[in-house]
Amino acid sequence: MQVLFNDLAAQYQAIRAEADEAIQKVLQEGWFVGGAHVQNFEKSFAERCGALHAIGLGNATDGLFLALKVLGVKPGDEVITPAWSWISSAEVITLCGAQVVFADVEPDTFLISTKSIEQKITAKTKAVIVVHLYGKMADLKPIKALCDQHQLKLIEDCSQAHFAESAAGKVGTVGDCGVFSFYPTKNLGAFGDAGCLITNNETLALKVRRLANHGGLTKDEHLFEGVNSRLDSLQAAILQVKLNFVSSWTAIRKTLAEVYLDHLKSVPEIILPRIDEPAAHVFHLFVIRVQKREELQAYLGERGIQTLIHYPKAIPFEPAYTYLSHSENDFPVAAQLQHDVLSLPLHPFLSQKQIEYVCEAINSFYGGN
Repeated sequence: MQVLFNDLAAQYQAIRAEADEAIQKVLQEGWFVGGAHVQNFEKSFAERCGALHAIGLGNATDGLFLALKVLGVKPGDEVITPAWSWISSAEVITLCGAQVVFADVEPDTFLISTKSIEQKITAKTKAVIVVHLYGKMADLKPIKALCDQHQLKLIEDCSQAHFAESAAGKVGTVGDCGVFSFYPTKNLGAFGDAGCLITNNETLALKVRRLANHGGLTKDEHLFEGVNSRLDSLQAAILQVKLNFVSSWTAIRKTLAEVYLDHLKSVPEIILPRIDEPAAHVFHLFVIRVQKREELQAYLGERGIQTLIHYPKAIPFEPAYTYLSHSENDFPVAAQLQHDVLSLPLHPFLSQKQIEYVCEAINSFYGGN
């Protein structure tokens, strides 16, 4: 049996009629940047997120950078971000001229540790970037309280957690702003690069929109120097179509995740992800910690099961950050995760039988039934 890690071709076939119609409409209208399709998606996405404003962007990395710039992060400032994440949440800090400060993460959620954040705050700290990783929301209540106490800006990187919700609120609406990726493999993905920033702050939204469009809202208006980061009409039209399916796709992800949790709970060599609030995890990825990872990955591969590692290296140990001279002792949890984490196949076009097949193979590898 073959179990693909992801299957975007199957996703396209499931929505082919609607997607093709949307694409043809854009092509026939001949309006490819901005316009009604972008405006309609921004409105729809903001409403789904429970936010007042949504600004379509070229990608999520741009969104994080723009958020920092608009929130006033400048050279000499420090910004705290998790040591365990994709590099975007760190590199944008440096691109603003500020100093990236890494915080360790929790061993069973992989999310930034409030205690570690508190230990890293100095007089130079200006903001915190929280990453909702693998589909699970970070513990925002204590983090928000800490930011309020120290008058820090809070940016939520929601790139892997579309429409998650916890007791703290809807993802992306608790901090000053939330940034989303619509990279094709995300729970809500475009047919290329795309991103979005949401906020309930009208002034912030207006500044981001201007900064992303060469400093102005209309053609030939440049109130200040900006950048070029815009969601194009084709991607907006496709995302508008997918908005009608993402809830059902997320429900399937959660159902399949429950199969994993049930069938792997008795394997002592595995640490399963911790689930506190069901709505707070939308399972962009199903990531476990395992013993003998490389051997297990090879064993599964021989049986047609695709797996990936998110991530092979913690960000502080990437070559880009050797100048910070960090050691593994600085981030013991993130350092250990490098050797443990394994992402299992999970997407809406897998069957329960395929997930059970993966679980049987894992149990067999570790000598179970």
